[in-house]
Amino acid sequence: MTVLAGGIAAAVLGFLGLIFWWQQFVVLLAGGIPIALLLGGGLAIYVGIDEFKDKKEESIAEANKEKELEQAKRELEQVKAKAERLSKAQEDLQKAKAEEAKHKEEAEKVKKNTKKKAEK
Repeated sequence: MTVLAGGIAAAVLGFLGLIFWWQQFVVLLAGGIPIALLLGGGLAIYVGIDEFKDKKEESIAEANKEKELEQAKRELEQVKAKAERLSKAQEDLQKAKAEEAKHKEEAEKVKKNTKKKAEK
């Protein structure tokens, strides 16, 4: 309640002060407007420069991302090619192992045949 009473008293005194010292208030307001415009303009210039820098950094980052993406694509293609070569090599190895098994069987048959012929 005391805050409300204090607020009302301050508002009444402020209103009376404006009425009695209107000329001084207008002079103060006339002096404050150019300062406010000057500070607001300086702030706008600062924000504009900062925004320009951000756009420049963003475009550089975008270009770097594109370069990294291209490099990643090239690396992926290299890995795919290597995987294909390895897959083909594994298939060749399996074929070679199958041929080796055939040759071993044939060698075993030849050994058995030569033993049989030697025994006869």
